Order: sequence, then C-alpha cells, then structure tokens
Amino acid sequence: MRNILIVGAGRSASSLIKYLLDKAETEQLHLTVADLSVELAQKKINNHQAATAVAFDIHDAASRSKLVSESDLVISMLPAHLHIELAKDCLKHSKHLVTASYISDGMQALNQEAIEKGLVFMNEIGLDPGIDHMSAMKIIDEIRAKGGKMLLFESFCGGLVAPESDNNLWNYKFTWAPRNVVLAGQGGAAKFIQEGTYKYIPYHKLFRRTEFLEIDGFGRFEGYANRDSLKYREVYGLQDALTLYRGTIRRVGFSRAWNVFVQLGMTDDSYIIDNSEQLSYREFVNLFLPHHPSDSVEIKLRLNAGIEQDDVIWDKLQELDLFNPNKIVGIKNATPAMILEKILSDSWKLSEDDTDMIVMYHKIGYELEGKKEQIDATMVCLGDDQTYTAMAKTVGLPVAISALMILNKVITTPGVQLPIAKEVYEPVLQELEQHGVIFNEKVVDYKGYGN
Repeated sequence: MRNILIVGAGRSASSLIKYLLDKAETEQLHLTVADLSVELAQKKINNHQAATAVAFDIHDAASRSKLVSESDLVISMLPAHLHIELAKDCLKHSKHLVTASYISDGMQALNQEAIEKGLVFMNEIGLDPGIDHMSAMKIIDEIRAKGGKMLLFESFCGGLVAPESDNNLWNYKFTWAPRNVVLAGQGGAAKFIQEGTYKYIPYHKLFRRTEFLEIDGFGRFEGYANRDSLKYREVYGLQDALTLYRGTIRRVGFSRAWNVFVQLGMTDDSYIIDNSEQLSYREFVNLFLPHHPSDSVEIKLRLNAGIEQDDVIWDKLQELDLFNPNKIVGIKNATPAMILEKILSDSWKLSEDDTDMIVMYHKIGYELEGKKEQIDATMVCLGDDQTYTAMAKTVGLPVAISALMILNKVITTPGVQLPIAKEVYEPVLQELEQHGVIFNEKVVDYKGYGN
C-alpha cells in the first residue's frame, strides 16, 4: 500500500481526491486527507475505505512531521506561502512533493538538496500555472523539432460561467477567489513585448487595453494583460521571440465596465474606511463622488464616469444594486476593495445549479522554411456541478495525475521543477484528454503586430 498525504481539502481538492480514490484499488493507494476542518476532509473522502480524514494545523510541527513521515508522497493544496514547511519536512523524511503553486524563492532554495536525495518536488502543475505550461511547451517543442524559429507567443486563461449559467449583464460570476478578481492587475505595470518592443500598461489603463479572441462554438472573448509576461521568456526559451504576452480572459464588455470601479478607486486595498460596517451600498458609492447640493448619487456617478444613460455599462452597474440605501456593508475596518467584493458577491455568487467554464487560448507564431505561420490552440472545460467544477478539474487533475506518475516512476527527474519537460507534459496531457481537458489546434495565417 502506498500512502499519499493530501494537505488541504478546499474546493480545488474535490477532483484531485476523486481521481486518486478511483485509482486506489488498482494502484494500491491509501489517502490521508488533512485539513483544519476534519468535517470538510470527511466530506471530500465520502467514507471511502481507502482514505482517512484527519484534523490538521500546518503550524503544529510535530503532527506535520509525523504525517509526512508516514507518507510516500505529499500533495499540498494549501496557499502558496504555507508550502515551505511541508517541503522541509519532505526533505527531512525523503518524500516527494507536488503543489499547484508558483515556485517561490524559498522553494527554489531547496532544489539542490532535493536533487541530492533523488526527490521530485513538482510545482506549478495546476491550471495556470500548469496546463498552460504543458500545452504551450508541447507545441513549442514540436515547432523547434521541425527547425522552426519562434516569433510570437500569446497565452490567455480565464475562469468564467458556463454558457447555460451566464444570466447576468456582466457575463461573469465568481467561480474562484473573489478577492483575487477584485485586486487583479494591481502591484505594478503590466509588462510584455510586442514585435521586439517592450510595452507597459499602468494599472489605471489596464482595462482599456484589451485584445479580442474568438473560440469556435463559444463566441467572442476579450483579454487584458497579466502583470509580468516577461518572466516566461527564459522558462519557455523564448528569448528571441518578437512577441510575448499573457493575459486574462473575460467576456467582451467586462473590462470596460470594470474600469469604472478602477477609476473611482473602489478596488483600492491600501486604506481602511471609517465606520465601514455602518455604510449602506449607496453611501459607499457616494464616498468616491464630489458633493453636490441637488444631484443624486446616480447622476454624479454618470457625470464622473462619463456614462450615457443608454450605455449598457449603466445597466450593469444598476444590476449590482449599487445604489441601494438599505443594504448595509456590515464589515468592520474594511478597505474599498473588501466592500466592493461584498457588493459583487451578492450578484455574482454561483447558484446551486450553476456550472463554470475554463477557457485557455494560445497563439504561437513561428517561421519554418522561410514561411511564417501561426498555431491557435484553444481549450474549453465545463464543470459538472458545484463540487466537480471546471476549476477543480483543471487545477486538481494534473496534480493528481503527476503525483501518481511520480510514484510509478514515469516522472523521475529530481529537484524543484515545473512541468515543462516532455517527460512530464506528454503523459499528463494525454491523460487529461480522457477527462475532457482537450486542446484543439489549428494552423492559421501569421498575423503579428505593428509597432
């Protein structure tokens, strides 16, 4: 019997746990699912005989070390900053580790010791980062194998509602981490390269510089730039590519409406609003508008943001019930961003019957035998329900698949790594296809950019 310790039983763990339990008998697996809430862990394993739920506090060093020592491999589904203590225990007890998070400086510092002990510390193997790495490197490696020269790499990803659940004017609901949505794009200018020229978009301009994407069967989308696309130049070996751009996908029109909140200052998370718990939604909006002896909050907002009365943006704002004088914020010491998140959660919460959707789109331009071409690769994954969501599938399945492949010595290269090697991406992508995570590739004319 091989023991896998899964730390964290949140929403992203549902498909991960199901996959491994489905394989438990044939692969001789036993899962220990550890979470601060033992009730949540028990719910996820659903009385399966090959799994045990345990209460777990990451800060309890003795308990943490014991659980790691009793396992053959550890999967951490905790927030990224909490991985490091588990990683150190994995080194201490010579256990493999898998996470879906970006490689931190602290994790990277463990690389040499992991190599010396022959341990695989696989990171960045969820959705984004994860499936984006693997699907991109598959195409890039294939182009290079033919002697092609890379010219352009663009990659977009977004978590949205499935078409059948898309029933508000924003064409959007929170499918994951509302706070991350509210704070998206903050912390520095977006930077990328187009046609050999560095480009920068400051936060206050970010949502008015969008690209449009068309996906067969699902219609039109838009993408806005992620904060730092350039860190992928070295990772993907794209130092000579003329264009490198990564972005987030939304339905067309979302970004223009979201920009109203940005310009007003409602997404700011840097200061606390006095008496925030007593404010009505209407009073919150009025905080960001100038005083006028007779104009209403609605008129002031329209004038301030330059919104015509027949503009769909106005309908979108009204749909959020922003101007309700009777709804109370009810959060002490709240920042503007926290209050905006509360307001949006009223309207953008997934209902019981809603399903979500993940959309990924790569544009990869190259020159081969003197001819410029482009491959467009698209992936759309639909959720089954509120437990086995598209987000849970695309984050959890590659984690689970790679963990089993490490145990089965399909993936053997030791050290702190991300899934860009053929040893990893080829078998993982092949198995993901069996679970509906399928990329459709087509060759199109190379488009490029002007200056």
